[in-house]
Amino acid sequence: MTETEIPDYYEFLEISPQATQETIHRVYRYLAYRYHPDSSGTGDLEKFVQLTAAYKVLSDPVQRAEYDTQRATHQLAIPNPLSSTIDFLDQVEGDQNRRLAVLAILYYRRRVYPNEPEVSLAEIERRMGFPRDYLDFTTWYLAKKKYITRADNSDFTLTVDGVDFIETQRASVPLVNRLLTRGSQTEDQEACSQVPAWMSNSYSPGERDFSVAV
Repeated sequence: MTETEIPDYYEFLEISPQATQETIHRVYRYLAYRYHPDSSGTGDLEKFVQLTAAYKVLSDPVQRAEYDTQRATHQLAIPNPLSSTIDFLDQVEGDQNRRLAVLAILYYRRRVYPNEPEVSLAEIERRMGFPRDYLDFTTWYLAKKKYITRADNSDFTLTVDGVDFIETQRASVPLVNRLLTRGSQTEDQEACSQVPAWMSNSYSPGERDFSVAV
């Protein structure tokens, strides 16, 4: 572990930095079985080695405390997370924005990495700059609409219906286009537009459906 490269063991295990030792051990056993080279279909030597290294550090209180200090000091967050310019907190409008942001992140991943379209919850959380605890309703809703799916390992993937939605709405919903292109902050005012009816249970024509911080 160097000063310039701090692996995120918590992200790799997809657990909270506040996870208990019991949780760490339980997740380790699950992933060890999954990634062990002898496991048919899921074996992955590289990930198994990473997993072993992560568990060695996080399972030892002394090493974990030292790692947490180094991680807090050296690990950089994603620059300009979406939450720096988009309101994800408003009770109604914020949730609508969260839905579009999740779809945009998954769409970009599928377009760029078609053979590995999965995105972890930790990655979504980091790119949005928004706590995962507030994303449960968002991901549940999108899954029920069949726009996203969730694998056994909790990674999310955009479906064909999700791709169709993003591509058909990109021209009519400016926020979708800005999310996909990571446009400048000067575009924020233009992103305030009507959202399709499905995005809001309380939708009515003429209401402002997006609240974008400027």
